[in-house]
Amino acid sequence: MVSSDVAPFDVVLVTGMSGAGRSTAAHVLEDIGWFVIDNLPPSMLQQAIELVRGSEDISKVAVVVDVRGKSFFRDLNRTLEALGRDGVPVRTLFLESSDESLVRRFESSRRPHPLQGSQRITDGLAAERIALGDMRAIADVVIDTTALNVHDLRRKIEAAFGHEDALTLHATVMSFGFKYGIPVDADLVADVRFLPNPHWIPELKDLNGLDEPVMRTVLTEPAAQAFLQIYSQMINVIAPGYVEEGKRYATIAVGCTGGKHRSVAVSEELASRLRAAGIETLVVHRDLGRE
Repeated sequence: MVSSDVAPFDVVLVTGMSGAGRSTAAHVLEDIGWFVIDNLPPSMLQQAIELVRGSEDISKVAVVVDVRGKSFFRDLNRTLEALGRDGVPVRTLFLESSDESLVRRFESSRRPHPLQGSQRITDGLAAERIALGDMRAIADVVIDTTALNVHDLRRKIEAAFGHEDALTLHATVMSFGFKYGIPVDADLVADVRFLPNPHWIPELKDLNGLDEPVMRTVLTEPAAQAFLQIYSQMINVIAPGYVEEGKRYATIAVGCTGGKHRSVAVSEELASRLRAAGIETLVVHRDLGRE
């Protein structure tokens, strides 16, 4: 039992799909001041926290766990319940990625998936998704690393966990194409397919939403201006409630058909308006460059 007179501190549980970036997340958290415990069996989580809690040098602990232990959820759920009774708040960071991306990463590293045994990598991924389904459902922060490079992942983690004393919302505005699927880590999804599509304008077809002619064509539409005004105001209304509920990070997905023209231009303008309103905002164009 943890003594009630010990000063509280923050605990984040880092988990998710193998190959989705847990190690990178651990390094980032360590760089921004978290005490990181890697590859800890869930059964030892409470004991480890009891050992470090109350230390003058440690106020934030990040624990990285995976599903290699057969009693993963039994041990983890029991430990989280015990920590809750002791007044220790635990948030969960879940790293996600598409099967295609994960297979590519495992093949490039020439390492087997920890659950594949004598089967294929995809079999190991399927088993892991089933095992982690409940954990993903209750995660406080889900980050899909499919289209992120190391620097984008770092910025997302820093936004979610690097400013714990600042009561502000940190947002990622992500453009995407509906034909490639809705981002799995989206908190809000906006559909801008109601706007005229520059794809059908010959001189704009081969450009994208970062090019000035496309951006001007999309954003000068009265409907685009009305949407941006209403949607940015809505986010400004939502932001204080998110922060009050302990949610300091949100992904706002903006989609069009292919993720090349309308969603890109609108995402850039939406991010600019959110920054002007005091919301720290990162822009990611997930499907820009895809055929």
